Amino acid sequence: MAQTTTQTVEQTLSIIKPDAVGQNMIGNIIEYFEREGLSVVATKMLHLTAAQGKEFYAVHKERPFFQELVDFITSGPVLIMVLEGENAIARNREIMGATDPQKAAPGTIRADFATSIDRNAVHGSDNKENAKAEISYFFKPNEIFSRA
Repeated sequence: MAQTTTQTVEQTLSIIKPDAVGQNMIGNIIEYFEREGLSVVATKMLHLTAAQGKEFYAVHKERPFFQELVDFITSGPVLIMVLEGENAIARNREIMGATDPQKAAPGTIRADFATSIDRNAVHGSDNKENAKAEISYFFKPNEIFSRA
């Protein structure tokens, strides 16, 4: 009897940050996700307020870099997406690459588009609980068009 591998279709949040939006890299970055089998099932462009930035990054509020995160994410428009696919959370993080672009594997988004650890082009949810919370922060269920 053949053994079957179970794949989990997931959704995750991805944000193309102000640095990459400002460099007109939106389409190039989306191509990385789609080429690797993830589908964009929701998207919107926003310019986050300071209050939204603080609320979104509240998990980091005790860290010394919190205000820098907020200042950066609110410095210009961002493209917010829900990505869907098999093991989407882990796949998204692989496609993005390490937070520090100097340590990111060649061919990852951060290796190819980020300029520094602070201006690292993209954000992606790091686990299922955060993905669910981050998606619901920006999207209502009727704004997400699953293709699974």
